[in-house]
Amino acid sequence: MNARRPRTRLHLPAWTATLYWKFAVFVLVMCCVLATVVGVLVHVLVGRQTESQARTAALSELDSAAESYVAGEPLGHNAAVDPADLPASLRTMALRGERGTQLADHKGRPAMWAVAPADGKALAVHIDYTQRDAAIRGLDRSIVGSSAFAIALTLVVGLFAVSRITRRLQHTAQVARRISTGDLDARVDDPRVLRPAYAQDEAAAVAAALDAMAATLQSKLHSEQRFTADVAHELRTPLTGLHVAAGLLPPGRPAEMVQDRIRTMSRLTEDLLEISRLDAEVEQADIEVHRLGPLAERAVLATGLEAEVRITRDTRVETDQRRLQRVLGNLVSNAHRHGRPPVVLTVDGPVITVRDHGDGYPDQLLDHGPQRFRSQSGSGRKTGHGLGLTIAVGQARVLGATLRFSNAPDGGAVAELVLSPPVPGPRLPQPTGSGDA
Repeated sequence: MNARRPRTRLHLPAWTATLYWKFAVFVLVMCCVLATVVGVLVHVLVGRQTESQARTAALSELDSAAESYVAGEPLGHNAAVDPADLPASLRTMALRGERGTQLADHKGRPAMWAVAPADGKALAVHIDYTQRDAAIRGLDRSIVGSSAFAIALTLVVGLFAVSRITRRLQHTAQVARRISTGDLDARVDDPRVLRPAYAQDEAAAVAAALDAMAATLQSKLHSEQRFTADVAHELRTPLTGLHVAAGLLPPGRPAEMVQDRIRTMSRLTEDLLEISRLDAEVEQADIEVHRLGPLAERAVLATGLEAEVRITRDTRVETDQRRLQRVLGNLVSNAHRHGRPPVVLTVDGPVITVRDHGDGYPDQLLDHGPQRFRSQSGSGRKTGHGLGLTIAVGQARVLGATLRFSNAPDGGAVAELVLSPPVPGPRLPQPTGSGDA
């Protein structure tokens, strides 16, 4: 039994999937089909009319030659009895006593033949068809030339028209991408939306729908941000009172538990306030030049957690020391909370990597990024309130840095922070070893 060969699929270039290319192919094919049909019809109709006129002239001259033959007068230079180059079909027709015409050659040139019986012979007349044939050929060339011109003109006009639509659609797509990246102020602002005459314009309808969606989304997000900020502000006052009241409790385990919960709620409140400021985009970085290695070491020390700091290549960077320590502190704390030791922080030029050796980040975080109040470890355990990585991403954005999340091939979560390019300056001495914070 012969194995069936796999089918080879034709992979076209990516640009062939564009509306611009598809429209060009459609217009070209339809114009070619239309030009071919019209050209063939014109050729056939004109050709038949020309042949009909030539047959009429040939039969008329045949009648004159027959009268001359009966009267015994000269037949003329276009008439003859049984000429040698008479087509065989016409000769046979004349011998049967019939009249007929046929388009054939005479001395290498096209001619219209007419034949009639004459005393058992064939009386034939031929009319030169060269000029008529040349006229038909000229007509064919004119049809081809005019069709090519019409196709090119239609294609240019059509592409110009569709390019206006594709540019509008591309602009709408760009605005949609800006909205998806968090720029909720982005709008298409198509002026056709406000004109009743363009009510049936599909591109304008898409632009209007996108602008309405962005406005609704922005309104809901602002409401959520205001609610978060209001809740955080309102919680600060009762938390302060609880903290004072907890201090009046007699020493013991219950008092420690209450104070621990108050501290947790206080941290949550401060995180909510910080997130509300980041969402409002009112935060501004205090940029200064710092050596990245010592800055990373101090950030780890401030967490009070164990982490190995490896300075592969130190450099100077322009950054906000407080915000950078906040980002690194959250990454190290998240590694301890959701991963397993050892936690390693590596400085390699302007790139800082924080890695643990746990189960790694969940797929949802890798696909969509950190989401507040949705903290989940790679093993599926629900832990924490999910604001640490969200704050880290927001502060990195304020710093103009890029924070990426991935999983190591051999296991463990990896957070990579890429800061601004190094500031030109003298080469810094490289450390001889690594230290534990």
